[in-house]
Amino acid sequence: MAVITISRQFGAGGRTLGGMVSKRLAYSLVEDDIIQMIATKANVSPSWVESIEKEAGGLLLKFISGIVSKSFIDKILDDERGYIDEEIYVDTLHKVISQIADEGNAVILGRGGQYVLRKHLDAFHVLLVADMDDRIKFMEQHYKLSREQAILSINKQEKKRVNLYKKFGKDNYESPELYHIVINTSRVTLEDSAMLVENLVKS
Repeated sequence: MAVITISRQFGAGGRTLGGMVSKRLAYSLVEDDIIQMIATKANVSPSWVESIEKEAGGLLLKFISGIVSKSFIDKILDDERGYIDEEIYVDTLHKVISQIADEGNAVILGRGGQYVLRKHLDAFHVLLVADMDDRIKFMEQHYKLSREQAILSINKQEKKRVNLYKKFGKDNYESPELYHIVINTSRVTLEDSAMLVENLVKS
């Protein structure tokens, strides 16, 4: 019943690794699904949560439907609010991530999971880093971007990442002591990284 959080420098392959690890362990991958979960819990539209996340610095990529079953989502949602602001967003995010962790067998990508679950006994925290040039190449290859577009995307998302952690009152999000394992994907392939994470959890 473990839960894995994956934090990453944008372009280091976090989303790809999350998918690989979730398949290897038969876990649920929870990424932008959290937007819908928070919206449901707060009784507001997903677009309202998205606007809060943009201001709060959350990473907004395309919502991936079908990865987490409706029954899984239903298990972690309870009361309704009908209103959301940054304070409620952060509070609800904590509750949603904590409840996902209590359900277990999940890989959570981003959104400060390493802080929310820092005391969770069955949580494993992973940080991915990579050289900037490799991150640019990754974005070019996997998202069909030009070099200029890749650089712009990385800079934009890293700025959002910094802003999100400010909402948590944190600025040490890349400190190694926060994580069980830090992987440099400029030195370790994603396939080997997935194996390392799998072995960590199974051990």
